Amino acid sequence: MTLHLDLLRHGETERGGGLRGSLDDALTPLGWQQMREAVARPSGWNRIVSSPLRRCARFAEELSLQLSLPMQLEPDLQELHFGDWEGIATAQLMETDAEGLGLFWENPYTFTPPNGEQVSAFSERVRGAVRRLYQAHDGERILLISHGGVMRLLLAQARGLPREQLLQVVVGHGGLFGLDVDANCALTEV
Repeated sequence: MTLHLDLLRHGETERGGGLRGSLDDALTPLGWQQMREAVARPSGWNRIVSSPLRRCARFAEELSLQLSLPMQLEPDLQELHFGDWEGIATAQLMETDAEGLGLFWENPYTFTPPNGEQVSAFSERVRGAVRRLYQAHDGERILLISHGGVMRLLLAQARGLPREQLLQVVVGHGGLFGLDVDANCALTEV
């Protein structure tokens, strides 16, 4: 069988740009609008699964009530923790840690932001969540509300990109993408 995941990235947040990571920012009115527009035509979902961070979870709660769908929070779908870089704009990092930022953009698997989460551990965490979703909900269609990093990771794997190209995957606020997950947890973009 196959699990279908519709991946929805949260909308714009109150604190704006920068590496938000595990910071628990709220959505702006535009962020709410971006997400509502992305799911204006429901796609036959059986349930909603969301990161517990409020920029994802508050919308998931609203949509769950609106569509009368079960909803669950999945902590392992939270964004990468950027450590000392959390909340800092990349333009500012170019002034304070240009070398580190360059190494991270070149290959996030070989450079970890100071006191941050290793991308390999992040990958295992996210892939573990997808495996558990497959085991519990094989054959269903799930709206998975999460973050840019989570979606880049899954889309890069589905597209067969080399690991170091992870950050080249473009995922805008309110972006919606489809993936199929098979019994081996192989991902296919649909």
